[in-house]
Amino acid sequence: MSFSRGQHKNVCLYFSLTQLTQTYNFLFKFLVIGSAGTGKSCLLHQFIENKFKQDSNHTIGVEFGSRVVNVGGKTVKLQIWDTAGQERFRSVTRSYYRGAAGALLVYDITSRETYNALTNWLTDARTLASPNIVIILCGNKKDLDADREVTFLEASRFAQENELMFLETSALTGENVEEGFLKCARTILNKIDSGELDPERMGSGIQYGDASLRQLRQPRGTTTQNKQQCNC
Repeated sequence: MSFSRGQHKNVCLYFSLTQLTQTYNFLFKFLVIGSAGTGKSCLLHQFIENKFKQDSNHTIGVEFGSRVVNVGGKTVKLQIWDTAGQERFRSVTRSYYRGAAGALLVYDITSRETYNALTNWLTDARTLASPNIVIILCGNKKDLDADREVTFLEASRFAQENELMFLETSALTGENVEEGFLKCARTILNKIDSGELDPERMGSGIQYGDASLRQLRQPRGTTTQNKQQCNC
């Protein structure tokens, strides 16, 4: 599989060239948010290109990546926006929150400061994106366990109190990176199936990729009603 990296203004792009013609059932808009230095760009790079990003600098503006994955028997295109964590870029990156269906909220397990900032990031996501945004908390740099400042139990409690899913990840080794994105996508699909999320709602962060799915998901009773109105 070949990949291309492009850059436009403050947006760096990572995408698979094979995805340009690849079909999918749904498209989900994802965010990767959290303080600077937590490894957000490395998580995105590991997920898209399946390798560690050695020369990682602080993101300026946003980075963008996409990947088509199989979730619960459906193909889903994840459109992922990795936002800068530095305060001076917050006014720029907040504009990308609008209409996101899911998010990875990232902190560094070796940095108490990044953990303490989680509440602010979470508030931004639920205020600027959607109150219904599906969020998974990711404690990154799991490979640096000897330098840990935030325990698994403490972060797990924070996730539970704020109705978040939770995983510890390592962008270096790849541990739980793919699972983090897939778990979030799986939850969104389940909420679509249950009717809790409506892909037709403006700003849902969800789009149909396959037109036939839209027809299959017409409200119940539509077909019956049409038959009753037919005088033939």
